[in-house]
Amino acid sequence: MAAAMGFLLPVAIRNLASMHNLKGILEQYWHYKEFRPLQEDIIQSVIDGHDTLAILPTGGGKSLCYQVPAMALPGICIVVTPLIALMKDQIANLKKRGIKALAVHAGMTREEIDHTFDNAVYGNFKFLYLSPERLSSEILLARIAKMKVNILAIDEAHCISQWGYDFRPAYLNIANIKPLIPNVPIIALTATATPKVKEDIQLRLEFENQKVFQASFARPNISFVVRRTDDKMGKVMQALKSVPGCAIIYVRSRRKTQEVADLLGKKGIKSSFYHAGLSHELRSRRQEEWIQNKVRVMVCTNAFGMGIDKPDVRTVIHIDLPENVESYYQEAGRAGRDGKHSFALLLYNQINEDEINYRLENNFPSPEEIVNVYNALGNYLQLAVGAGEGESFLIDTTQFIKNFNLDPPKTFGALKILEQHGLLTLSEAVYMPSRLKFVTDKEELYKFQIANRKFDPFIKLLLRSYPGLFEEYTTFKESELSQKAGLSLKDIENYLSFLKKGGLIDYLPQTEQPQVTYLKARENPKYLKIDKRFVLERKTVFEEQLKAILGYALNQQQCRSQYMLTYFGEIVSEPCGHCDICKEGPKNTDNSEAIISALHNALQNGPLTSTNVVQLLADYNPDSVLMAIRHLIELEQISLTDDNQLTWL
Repeated sequence: MAAAMGFLLPVAIRNLASMHNLKGILEQYWHYKEFRPLQEDIIQSVIDGHDTLAILPTGGGKSLCYQVPAMALPGICIVVTPLIALMKDQIANLKKRGIKALAVHAGMTREEIDHTFDNAVYGNFKFLYLSPERLSSEILLARIAKMKVNILAIDEAHCISQWGYDFRPAYLNIANIKPLIPNVPIIALTATATPKVKEDIQLRLEFENQKVFQASFARPNISFVVRRTDDKMGKVMQALKSVPGCAIIYVRSRRKTQEVADLLGKKGIKSSFYHAGLSHELRSRRQEEWIQNKVRVMVCTNAFGMGIDKPDVRTVIHIDLPENVESYYQEAGRAGRDGKHSFALLLYNQINEDEINYRLENNFPSPEEIVNVYNALGNYLQLAVGAGEGESFLIDTTQFIKNFNLDPPKTFGALKILEQHGLLTLSEAVYMPSRLKFVTDKEELYKFQIANRKFDPFIKLLLRSYPGLFEEYTTFKESELSQKAGLSLKDIENYLSFLKKGGLIDYLPQTEQPQVTYLKARENPKYLKIDKRFVLERKTVFEEQLKAILGYALNQQQCRSQYMLTYFGEIVSEPCGHCDICKEGPKNTDNSEAIISALHNALQNGPLTSTNVVQLLADYNPDSVLMAIRHLIELEQISLTDDNQLTWL
């Protein structure tokens, strides 16, 4: 059946291209009258049965490129994406439009997964979202052959490339399902891809033809500005005073989000903070307050921004140096989506440069340290060797690190490498609301109600309040059920637990913690092999990406936009005209003799701090000036006093 479907699908697609009005689907479900640039071309390529790579910037409407053709064709579209939060947002948005969609991701029980796959086969659903780790599961491979798949969509496709900034080896398992859905077109989507990554995506997905659609990475309405400063908050305040309107400030640590928001609050700027460690309810409320402009500035980690399309963000500020140009481009690109003039400001100093070696060291711990973390994790979860394959476990990462006296950065670095070795995955805190489903039939339930009159009103309330409990897992809130039933919250939980123990329902209470999913059974740490060459390759890629973003920050010669566009393989002849380099002119970076002469002249009038010197020598690269100062101190031509004053000897 699967082979027949795969064989007939291209013919069906070609026929349906004339039968379906794609713009009609766009207007009916999404209420847009016209496609954005490139969308229609990409969709037609998929409709024609071609494997297609779409590279569109953040906010460029990538999702519609597979959603519209999937609605135009019979069958179900499988969407592979690593971002659980985004997956859940997509499904919620589709359901609001009356489109049936499903998801399988970390945090779901075997029963939920099994039921979801049944619905994908028999339930007339249009979309099935999967995390990449599920692509190798036997239960999926057994069911996918029974599904009438119309399109295979690969979101965040850069994750499949070893040269990508977020390589996820689980994406390589796409090769496992391709033979089961022959002739089904693949659409790969990403917001950023270097030429090397673009080629690698097509190679890994075995594209038969090169159908690549790439929008320009240029953001002509954004002024990209870089400032080297030791007074970062001073620069932040200056930027927020100069540019009115909504802003995002990105920092690297959760603790810093609150610190910066508090400092802004004391200066009279209404701010909030956001990171993955906050509760789902609090994150949702703060996000909504910011979207509604009740809060002007959101101070956040990179956990904020995915799936949010707020058009009127005027300023995006990075207080800390990002890990790569791709992340910076996407986050900075959240400014000015309404097309109006906006700013992207990156702040850095010598400390940020020194942090690069620290990141390299801690993101790639030794094989012995990695094995130690793996063993400690199994012990923390009380998981026996040989057990756990396909299972998800809640984990309090702070407690885990504390219990085993582990180094936090190296622990997360080790978990990332274990993930890249295909052993496990660690998700951020995943909000899973309480779920409920009747697992008995109606006749048995009726017998129970007759025999247990105490529970009869409660069961009737469940059936009345949540239709479809016999067919699928339904989300609910115990607090709302408590109000409807006139019972205490404790009584509600006891009733549900009793019905579960009696085999009548499957009740899954709300959870909101990070989760570890074992992709393979726990191995004996004595025999666990960490591929040193693979780790070294990943470290090399990571180092190259750090150098690229540092190069962007240190660059004092080339137009900022040109620098980024060149990085992404886009040839641009004209500078943007409104970045700091274009506005202020390039700085002199190479003439060390001129710098030394300028230093000598500056210090002839008396001692100065290094900050004062850098300001006086504004025509030169600050790094070159500081390097010259250090060199002259070593040669004992300049002295540094206890109060950090420089004097020419």
